[in-house]
Amino acid sequence: MTQPLPSECDVLVIGSGAAGLTAAIVATELGQSVAVIEKAPVVGGTTAFSEGMIWVPGSRQAREAGVEDSREAAFAYMRNVAGNLFDRARAERMIDAGPEMLAFIERHSHARFDLALGSCDYFSETEGACHGGRAFDPSAFDGRRLGTDFRRLRRPLPTTTIFGGQNVGGQNIGGMMIPGEDFGHAFKVLRSVRSTARMARRYGRYLLDLLAGHGRGTRLGGGNALVASLMLTLKERGVAIHTATRATALVLEAGRVAGATVETANGARAIRARRGVVLACGGFPASDALKRAHYPHVRAGKNHQRLAPETNTGDGIGLAERVGGRLDARLMQPAAWAPVSLVPQKNGTLVPFPHFIDRNKPGFLIVDRQGRRFVNEGDSYHMIVQAMFRVCADVPKIEAFVVADHRAIRRYSIGVVPPFPGRTRPHIRSGYLIRGASLAELAARAGIDRDGLSATVARFNDHARQGTDPDFGRGATAYSRANGDLRHRPNPALGPLTRPPFYAVRIEPAELGTFFGLATNAHAQVLGADGAPIGGLYAAGNDMASVMGGAYPGAGITIGAAMIFGFLAARHASGADANPGGGTT
Repeated sequence: MTQPLPSECDVLVIGSGAAGLTAAIVATELGQSVAVIEKAPVVGGTTAFSEGMIWVPGSRQAREAGVEDSREAAFAYMRNVAGNLFDRARAERMIDAGPEMLAFIERHSHARFDLALGSCDYFSETEGACHGGRAFDPSAFDGRRLGTDFRRLRRPLPTTTIFGGQNVGGQNIGGMMIPGEDFGHAFKVLRSVRSTARMARRYGRYLLDLLAGHGRGTRLGGGNALVASLMLTLKERGVAIHTATRATALVLEAGRVAGATVETANGARAIRARRGVVLACGGFPASDALKRAHYPHVRAGKNHQRLAPETNTGDGIGLAERVGGRLDARLMQPAAWAPVSLVPQKNGTLVPFPHFIDRNKPGFLIVDRQGRRFVNEGDSYHMIVQAMFRVCADVPKIEAFVVADHRAIRRYSIGVVPPFPGRTRPHIRSGYLIRGASLAELAARAGIDRDGLSATVARFNDHARQGTDPDFGRGATAYSRANGDLRHRPNPALGPLTRPPFYAVRIEPAELGTFFGLATNAHAQVLGADGAPIGGLYAAGNDMASVMGGAYPGAGITIGAAMIFGFLAARHASGADANPGGGTT
């Protein structure tokens, strides 16, 4: 039976992504009564769409694995990537609280994390960078443990699952997720007996899930696993997550936020929050008005895709601004960018797929419509899109092409096209994958300048055979090499495109989430125009301005910060830190 929406609580959490669910668990464990409301009809926010990685320097797990790191190194790295936008107080608090948050969540929830030793900081040659040991993957989670609440968990993007988005008998069938521990095995099917056997068991489990009526695979990975594990924890603590419930205003009493009014299917309600309100609404990636105001390319009328839920329309920011909260829009970038390809679905829609690492494998490169390289393909996805903005500044559409030869896509995949033994033909038929028997034919079919592409590939191949890239320096950094193929010589990130046919996938810009957000202090308290905290009001996740100053320095930097500041917000509101709901300490 669904719990009724309470009229009062100690801590009210608005939003059900990693930030909000972490805050709710922490406050509950600290003895507070908690209410969680979520605007969408499902739970998980942007986190449920994501890989779910978290960036936490200085962890016990890293020390036990022999990782060479230190508080001073992590601090220097954050300072160097944020530059003159560096917020010393928040950075220090994040570094110090990160390991504590991780230990707390693993001790008091079902969430578990696997140290991603191969995940290198993106600016790997910058002072303070770590070449593996600060990022974590959520461990796989059995969604069946949620019982009937499994259907309340937001599904991942169908493009990030196997068999996702299929229509069987008029019903949309969800896909099978590949948790981090299985990812490498999925690329070795029919090339490794062990990997083939392992994936055969996973496919069998998926089929049984469908036959059991779950509608999709229940073996969860990434952000879905993280959200599900936190959901189960709250369920066992008796804390309900009230979906389809939208906060419409914050309630002020004597200059302090003391609750909120909300809209439900049964009308408007008021919820009093004795200790505080935590805003974790996911920023504004689905607000056309705010994107026009803060994304220069959208303001110029150019194309843009979205990798976040349609309900993330900046509600938290608007709620705070109406009680004096300040939006911090002074950061390097307004959002965390990623290049995406648009994948045709059976129902005629297009769903984006984020390109995180395929472009940096041997046998791949990125070109513009003139057939020219314009970026180091080994840079992070955030930097790739910024380069796309620059190269397309004087043309109507922002786009580029990931180009590869036959050997590369059959070994590594490209976009949603699987490696061997997966099939390429369905993607060619749909128009997603562009194929040419020669580079000239590929150029003609993709609308790329033929001579430009031929000249670019010829020059790239000459250098790639030697393992060098004098034009953009690809493969020269630890991060670029780590995302290549460590078995490939002489450079893991570089290989020539020589074996026809040749292929291309068109990419466009999208955001993983917004960086512009509410100004906060080291306790996650929302700040007013005068720089003073607004009593009883906290923000975490993408409602909070990026602690990295709008830079994107490592895998898991957004969700890691979201959980850490959700943890800090709940501690402060609960009185575990000094001056709950009051001034800075």
